[in-house]
This record gives sequence, structure tokens and C-alpha cells, in this order.
Amino acid sequence: MAFFRTSTAFWKGTGYENRRRRGCGALDGTTTLTGTVSRVLYRAVMVLLSILCLPVTAPAAEADAQPVDLELVLVVDASASISGNVLEFQLRGHAAAFRDERVAAAVTSGPVGAIAVTLAQFSDPNSLEVLIPWTRLGTREEVAQFADAIAAAPRNARTGSTAIGSAIRDATRLFDGNGFDAVQRTIDLTSNGFSNAGLDPALARDLAEQAGVTINAIAILNDFDWLEFYYRQSVIGGVGAFVRTATDSDSFRDALIQKLIDEMVWQPALPGQRGRAFG
Repeated sequence: MAFFRTSTAFWKGTGYENRRRRGCGALDGTTTLTGTVSRVLYRAVMVLLSILCLPVTAPAAEADAQPVDLELVLVVDASASISGNVLEFQLRGHAAAFRDERVAAAVTSGPVGAIAVTLAQFSDPNSLEVLIPWTRLGTREEVAQFADAIAAAPRNARTGSTAIGSAIRDATRLFDGNGFDAVQRTIDLTSNGFSNAGLDPALARDLAEQAGVTINAIAILNDFDWLEFYYRQSVIGGVGAFVRTATDSDSFRDALIQKLIDEMVWQPALPGQRGRAFG
């Protein structure tokens, strides 16, 4: 803990008497801290004071954000496991899915009637690249425009590794300060490979779950027919998480359409839980 390191350096040595901490949570007086119990109590009090003195900024940020039913990060694999043709059919499949009337209808099916979505690609650790920034979709025209933006996105297949865990971690960070506020946040990951670099995907998944993010996936089974099991065990997580599979461009488009609909069709939240899509 940074605080404990700072406090240890500050109080190191003798002469605890009459030390004065100025600013938020100042401790005045002549108390002398002696013994293990006193030091533990002192640190506990300081932690409490530091919590009480945290600036309250989150509510203001949420008040400025646009309400939507779903914040969705679409993540496609551009690593060495993906040939140029496979990356192309991932992007073409996404464009085709957002042109589907059923997806357009699902976009407006929630209480707000809109979602926010962004598209990114990954390969090596720390390589997540946003191809289309956060976009609000609330009409069929806006959904069609987003499909056109996907169709026009760059096709830059890379030669690096397949760092799924790092991609999940970095995709989770995209929700911070994105200008939108939804009760459901979802990462939608597509790949035909397993993680071979970077952060352990199971750890990244657990951290995303703690942040209230659901991770769904499409496993492309053109190389490894066991990927669905691997994704169920190590990649997906959160409320209603699921895996879809595909073997070619047609099955990929169909799986993606159904997955998007499942993510967007609204189910009211139970008391104490976030709302979620059917999955």
C-alpha cells in the first residue's frame, strides 16, 4: 500500500511525540505511539481518514454521462494466429450483423432505447487499438452508419502473439470516462486462438468481473476444435456470460447476430443486481 510506505517513511525512527499532520485528516495533540497495538490502531485510523477524505467526483462524472442500455466493446483478433482473410471475415461479419434488421431492432429494445459501442483489435500485450471510437446507437440510421464504419475500418493483420488476457484488461479500461452510463457493460471478444502471451486471461476475466463487466466470446474453430471449452473455462465471465462458435464466414455472421441480440435484449435487474441481457 502506497499509504503505508509513505507513513512508514514519515514516522521512521523515534520522536513520535507532537508530530503534526496538516491537511485532510490532520492529527493534532501529543499522543505517543508505542507498541505494536498502537501502531496498528494508528494505521487503521489513518486509512479510515484517507477514505473519508477522498474527493467525491464519481457522481458528477456519471451525471454528465449519456444514459444508454448497454456499453459494448467489440474486440477482434488481429494476431499472427489470424490470416488476412480471417481478420477480413471478422470485420465483414460485424458489418453484416449490424445491417441485420433483428440487430437494429434489438439496439432499441431496452428502457433507454440506445446502446454505446466501440470496436477494437488486439494482438500482442498492450496492443489494443481502437478502430471505431465510442458511438451512441439509438436509431436504425445510426446502426446502419456504424455498420458502414466497420466496413471501412482498416484491415491490418499483425504478426504478434495472441494476448487475450491483456486485451480483456485493456478493453475493460475503455469503459472509464467513455461519456456513457449503462447498467450493463460487456466485452465481446472474437478469436481463433488461445492466449500465448501477456496477462493470464482467467485473471483478467476475474478482474473484469469485479469491475461489473461481462465477457462474451465467439470461438472461431478453424484451427482448434477445443477452443469453446477453453473460452468457457478461461475467458468468459460475468452475469449471463456465454460462448458462441463459428467455422466459416457464414456461421460467424449468424453466431454474431444471435450473440448481439442476446446481449441487447433487455432483462430487468433483480434487487441488488445490474440489469442484463438474455444470454
